[in-house]
Amino acid sequence: MTKENADEDGECLQQVAAGDAEAFARLYDRWSGRLFALVLQIVVDRAQSEEVLQELFLEVWRTAASFSPQRGSARAWLVTMARRRAIDRVRAAQAARDRESRWRGYMPDTDLTLHSVEERIEAAEVRRALAAVGEPHRSTIELAYFTGLTHQEIARRTGVPLGTVKSRIRSGMARLRKELGVEP
Repeated sequence: MTKENADEDGECLQQVAAGDAEAFARLYDRWSGRLFALVLQIVVDRAQSEEVLQELFLEVWRTAASFSPQRGSARAWLVTMARRRAIDRVRAAQAARDRESRWRGYMPDTDLTLHSVEERIEAAEVRRALAAVGEPHRSTIELAYFTGLTHQEIARRTGVPLGTVKSRIRSGMARLRKELGVEP
């Protein structure tokens, strides 16, 4: 950045402090891309970075009068504000996650409780329907779906031909669907 550009940025900020919207637009055009890149490196999330950039330029508009070329360059002032806002956003997001985490410790997760109750009800319905299916279909289905045995392993374990195991599972599942009121 040349001294001429630095002087121009300082003058722009002084004009912004006086309420000059055109000077603000020039400053935005010159700096928004670079400041966005800086914020994005810190915040990582693109949408959050866009929000931070918007807040930053709002702050520039409101506080341009506090810029003093004797204390530093316009570049340093803008970069410092952008960095500070980005770090504040990261800290705020972490604090929110921490609060949420602590809150969960005090409050039971009703979705998990509801899910658990629904699973128990469904399991009871399946057990009732399996009992209604009857033997030998019930035990063959249980071996296939609850113990994870293959059809060949079930045939070996029960001493029944493989074709019989397959037909028991097929007809047992049809009966089970009927008992549960599930259409094929």
